[in-house]
Amino acid sequence: MCYHTSTPSKAKLMEELPQYTINYNGEQFYHVSSFTRPFLPITTKENFRTVEAAQWKLLPFWVKTEEEAKKYANTCNAESESIFEKASYKNYIGKHRGLLWVDGFYEPHKVKGQKETENYFIYLPEKRIFSIGIVIAPWTNQETGEVINTFSVLTTKANDLLAEVHNEKKRMPLIIPPDARDAWLDAEGKEQIKEFMVPYNGLLQAHKIATRVTADRTGNTNRPDIQEAI
Repeated sequence: MCYHTSTPSKAKLMEELPQYTINYNGEQFYHVSSFTRPFLPITTKENFRTVEAAQWKLLPFWVKTEEEAKKYANTCNAESESIFEKASYKNYIGKHRGLLWVDGFYEPHKVKGQKETENYFIYLPEKRIFSIGIVIAPWTNQETGEVINTFSVLTTKANDLLAEVHNEKKRMPLIIPPDARDAWLDAEGKEQIKEFMVPYNGLLQAHKIATRVTADRTGNTNRPDIQEAI
């Protein structure tokens, strides 16, 4: 985790986050792969009451062009345990943290004796919006001068549910509960920030789905039936 997620539309964000200014204009993603480098709804430390678009896959300052960005290492995820040591992230985690707004995510499940993994959709009751901790790198395309926010999803060890579902790597996204969102964005220094990097202990639900979306990198699986239980 987390390379595959489901994110809310502008209308849903406006309905469930009335205290935020919604500058994100995207439609609902029922399934989206990080490998397509989509623009998704986030909130930054600097604009903590605004939802805006940022591109999935963090690009550090030494990446200069879009061509280099396509070839750069996989920075869609970042392990929280090493976030302060890894070169791609250590310059950003202290100053540029944020929240990714989702209404679910997808994980593979390994079945003994079976080559292909099963896939599960994980979500909150009633598929309400929740937030995932991210590290953000403001990136300048040196060819065009355009500046965009790019990000990586932070991950932790799995809680009990995700250890059962994601039973090979036993990882999960860093879910930031509503009452910790402001504190996560405001935290200063390594020790304060690390206090938030723990497995989620709230209620999550999960069910098996028919399509192996975690093997998809095409972006052709954005349809409601993807999330249906089997």
